[in-house]
Amino acid sequence: MKKYPLIIFSGFVIGGCTAYHPLPLGTHSDASGDVSHIVVHAADMPLPELSTHRFDPSDGLDMTEVAMLAVANNPQLKIARDGLGISHAQAFAAGLLPDPQLGMTNDYLAGNSSLGTTSAFSVSISYAVNTLLTRSSAKAAGQAAERQTDLNLLWQEWQVVSQARVLFVRNVAQQKLMSLLQQQRGMLAARYENTRQAIGLGEVTADAANLDLTLLQNLETAINSLSRQINTNQHDLNDLLGLTPDAPLQLVGDADIAPLDEAKVAADIAQLAQRRPDLRALEFGYESQEQRFRQSVLAQFPALNIGFNRARDNFATYTQGIGISMSLPVFNGNRGNVAIEQATRQKLHDEYQLRINTAVSEIARILQDQQLLEQQLHNAEVGVTALDLAANNAQAAFDSGSIDSLAYNNLRTASLAKQAEAILIRQNLLEQRVALLTLLGGELPEIAPAGTK
Repeated sequence: MKKYPLIIFSGFVIGGCTAYHPLPLGTHSDASGDVSHIVVHAADMPLPELSTHRFDPSDGLDMTEVAMLAVANNPQLKIARDGLGISHAQAFAAGLLPDPQLGMTNDYLAGNSSLGTTSAFSVSISYAVNTLLTRSSAKAAGQAAERQTDLNLLWQEWQVVSQARVLFVRNVAQQKLMSLLQQQRGMLAARYENTRQAIGLGEVTADAANLDLTLLQNLETAINSLSRQINTNQHDLNDLLGLTPDAPLQLVGDADIAPLDEAKVAADIAQLAQRRPDLRALEFGYESQEQRFRQSVLAQFPALNIGFNRARDNFATYTQGIGISMSLPVFNGNRGNVAIEQATRQKLHDEYQLRINTAVSEIARILQDQQLLEQQLHNAEVGVTALDLAANNAQAAFDSGSIDSLAYNNLRTASLAKQAEAILIRQNLLEQRVALLTLLGGELPEIAPAGTK
């Protein structure tokens, strides 16, 4: 009967433990090849623009839908979300009190024993009191670290959204460039064929045909290079979206470039610390370290252990009492840990300030580049309009024989080249807008159209 209490106690302790279940590793890729099978919840999106947008891949994916799909299915984000479980478990562990220590001994008589002697035993239970002193700091540090992990995940989601938008912008620009290059190749091929025929009639020299052939071959090289860029961009996008390399993607729509409200941008810069998840994560990381520093300071107090014991000696004499042990902070006194935590806090303090300084500087650089690119885009669009008008006017002159095909095709080629320049400038402008969106923390402050509030 005396065994039952111990058995019951052991069963109670074991019953509170977590059972083990194996989790085998996969040996094959589990990337999806069909976008329609991926579930995207708009309510889980990290930005207002995404959470209010309807996701429907049946009619193609616009830039916002691509960003939504990236947030929902990006492999790196899935791993980061798994990391949340670790952070939450660590915060939970930081708030738990340490278990008391139970000690039991039982001494049996060996050899010949005297009359009236019996086996001896002792039972003791003790507790480290100092853990109660540092528990609040440890718990606060764990909670701050947990919040830091949540915000780091949000910032990582913002980064994935930015990457998805940039890849979408590049895809649109590359497709437009390919269309222009193919159009220009058709014109050059036709001109080269006309030149060859003119050589046979003795109307032009072979040098003219060689020049057209050189231009045509250079254009073929440019088309081949652009084809490889399109293929690379497509693979990068599929990887970002967690899709197989051959998964078909129908990208639709374009990205509008609305003028920025620089006054609102300046106001957003002043609130970067409250707007950007990475800065808020650093703030919570600093708070966590502040609590660890405080915890190490409190740990300088002598370690105190209090215990109670009950014993019986070999002559059946029972005793009970209380035991107290205390460390003497003579040589160590936790001074080394205090110095480490204090230096770590200073490092985090300086890193936070550096991150803010870098963000403000980067935003200022992009804003200056935006002004230059907007002016360059305006000039390029003016040039496109002028060259298109000149080429259209030259059409009549070419039809009437007033100018030769070389002059006419050169004018058309220049018009297409200026259109390609405008596409590239617009791509750079929009990619910087995407970067600025992330740096500012949220959606871009744009000038409202006339007639709106």
